[in-house]
Amino acid sequence: MTEPLLRIEGLRKSFGALCATDDVSLTLRPGEIHALIGPNGAGKSTLIKQIAGGLAPDAGQIFFDGRDITGFNTVARARAGLGRTFQISSLAMEYTVLQNAMLGALGRAGSVWRFFRPVMQDAGLRSAAMSALERVGLENLATRRTADLSHGQRRQLEVAVALTLQPRAFLMDEPMAGLGADGSRRLTGFLDGLRREAPILLVEHDMEAVFALADRISVLVYGRIIATGTADEIRANADVREAYLGAEEAG
Repeated sequence: MTEPLLRIEGLRKSFGALCATDDVSLTLRPGEIHALIGPNGAGKSTLIKQIAGGLAPDAGQIFFDGRDITGFNTVARARAGLGRTFQISSLAMEYTVLQNAMLGALGRAGSVWRFFRPVMQDAGLRSAAMSALERVGLENLATRRTADLSHGQRRQLEVAVALTLQPRAFLMDEPMAGLGADGSRRLTGFLDGLRREAPILLVEHDMEAVFALADRISVLVYGRIIATGTADEIRANADVREAYLGAEEAG
């Protein structure tokens, strides 16, 4: 079996009496999409924050390519190859689409503050940014102010910014959120191909997308993973249906 690129072992995180992450272990293998699903408040975003480095766990370890990165901050993890898109947009709204993409490329170079110098003529940065925009279908909007984009276009731009970092693995927190049916289908097709470049740990509520994309699915309920398996195994799991899928279908 292929060795996992990302391995999480026994992560715990509490906020007072609330145990948001309760002994969570999971893996992400090269070439796969591993979806993390669960009801609201299950702890999914808290878990992603711990993996990305924005929140320190109380216990447990995180390994990336065999290296213990538990003590790394967000920037160090990004430079190691973990690329993240956010549940709530982190884009600079007053910048253009191209400038946001260039900001990601600058971050990869470790020189974010150079953005405030005249770098728009940097051919290498522009090329990397435009290449990412082309891949998500935003090349014709490069000069548009980000605040003027639709919600779906902003989600596409977040993926483009992550692409400029050339990550070895993606952490994606609800990339389908706010997209219509057409937008979800387009992004689903894009992510299906993207896994060949870098595996994706995907947090998502769009179950149609999850079942279409995921090689494996882990179900998080009250901070604990209650099941991991293929789409068919998760659909057939009685505990999962009772805790999550049955409620989703009833809704």
